[in-house]
Amino acid sequence: MGNFKHGEQATVTVIASDKSWIESEAVRQLESTAKLDGMKLAVGLPDLHPGKGYPIGAAFVSKGWIYPHLVGNDIGCGMGFWKTDIKAQKIKLDKWVEKLDGLDEPWNGDTQEWLCARRLEPTAFDPSIGTIGGGNHFAELQKIEGVCDEESFEALGLNKKSLYLLVHSGSRGLGESILRAHSDVHDHHGLHETTLDAQQYMNKHDQAVRWAEVNRELIAHRFLSCLHADGERILDVNHNTVTKQEIGDDSYWLHRKGATPATEGIVIIPGSRGHFSYLVKPTGSQESNAYSLAHGAGRKWKRNDAKGKLAKYRVDDFIKTSLGSKVICEDKDLIFEEAPQAYKNIETVVGDLVDAGLVRIIAILRPVITYKTRRHP
Repeated sequence: MGNFKHGEQATVTVIASDKSWIESEAVRQLESTAKLDGMKLAVGLPDLHPGKGYPIGAAFVSKGWIYPHLVGNDIGCGMGFWKTDIKAQKIKLDKWVEKLDGLDEPWNGDTQEWLCARRLEPTAFDPSIGTIGGGNHFAELQKIEGVCDEESFEALGLNKKSLYLLVHSGSRGLGESILRAHSDVHDHHGLHETTLDAQQYMNKHDQAVRWAEVNRELIAHRFLSCLHADGERILDVNHNTVTKQEIGDDSYWLHRKGATPATEGIVIIPGSRGHFSYLVKPTGSQESNAYSLAHGAGRKWKRNDAKGKLAKYRVDDFIKTSLGSKVICEDKDLIFEEAPQAYKNIETVVGDLVDAGLVRIIAILRPVITYKTRRHP
């Protein structure tokens, strides 16, 4: 990719095979976003799907301009992955499902001490820290299904005897408040990097990213405490961010809207509930894909359409998956919205990244228990 020439049109790329489900509306949004001031590169990943005006599963490189709406309202949404001290041969599925409770309610520990120990200032949204949230957020206990790269697997200190915990959540209401404050003044317009507003947004953005990371850490702590277990964090990556990126001899802004960074070593790409997740290692230069990878399977159906398309199913049909795992979700609408059928095929998504020379699969993980919510709507 190298340096971009002044005044040239942004390059638009979609990394997906003919097997991938890519909606024309998602491509239209990608192309429209590529026309924004300062935009140099717009990349759609295999999980690309339409969002509210801007596509999800995409990465954007701009020169001089920051676009808060390309980060979205869940700043710092991402994945944390823990190796637990629970042994894979001692799975107690029904007993654990009963014990996993209360993760929707505010934590009864000392929130301020937790934040202070991690050098975070208090915010108005701290009562929600340590709670998973709605939508596609979850905490999932997993076991190793297979290892494809033993050397990389062992280098991470992983083994087949342990269970693992994957947490997907973000900055909850904090990120939303930051985007709303921007929109109230600037609508959907971007911010030039030289302005005070841009500096203030980035300060708030960075705080929300850190808050999201700490949130995932507390969710993991609470989840494992329910099972009288402990864990060691292996990785934590953010999917919704804007960061400085050096390309060639110049500096740019890299926006990720539902995209996994390929700049932080080994990462995990999850399937939907009832499908495998993939631990992968980025390979190659990563320039043409804006140093970004798919962040999951990506939606195939709109949320409002899922229940109608799955009318022949009952709620109980989604409580136990085809892989034998259990799903804790007492929101009857959400369990249809998040059904595996509403998402793309994760094997195809990851396969597209492998075929493009962007990742190598380290290990495949099978879900054991997925926690979404105990609360009724």
